[in-house]
Amino acid sequence: MDIELQETYQEKAIQQLQADADKIAQLIKVQMDNLTMPQCPLYEEVLDTQMYGLSREIDFAVKLGLIERMKGKEILSLLEKEMNILHELSTKK
Repeated sequence: MDIELQETYQEKAIQQLQADADKIAQLIKVQMDNLTMPQCPLYEEVLDTQMYGLSREIDFAVKLGLIERMKGKEILSLLEKEMNILHELSTKK
């Protein structure tokens, strides 16, 4: 595969994974603001399901050689940190 084309695919993969992580964060923010509290099983199920789905996307991208495993872990880690901050903020309300 052409190196430039491979780099383009890698950039697109990272952009898409980051966009998916951002969507999860937005979904959880909306849920916390309007629907449920973080202790609610529905909240936990949505968060777990979304995080699992993103981790599977990342694993797939790693297997295809589109991203490095460390970059995938970084995306998940940043999302987890954001979710922890949101959780702390919601419990202080």
